[in-house]
Amino acid sequence: MGRTTRIATISLPPAMEEKITEMANKEGMTKSELIRDALRRYIEDKELQELVRYGREKAIERGIIETQIEDIVDSYRK
Repeated sequence: MGRTTRIATISLPPAMEEKITEMANKEGMTKSELIRDALRRYIEDKELQELVRYGREKAIERGIIETQIEDIVDSYRK
């Protein structure tokens, strides 16, 4: 069985690398774990932003205003 991860080399300013080391030690994780977690959160945030942007575009296309959204969501839940 092959590797389940890939190696990515990044360059960091010394102060940032020191802060990452300090935070990883404080959290009881490796620097790789800390950076993976930070990147995972960043990616999730960007995906959520894209979803919100898409939802706003579709609402505008359909003439839906913000005050109607809760009623629309509630009607789909019933």
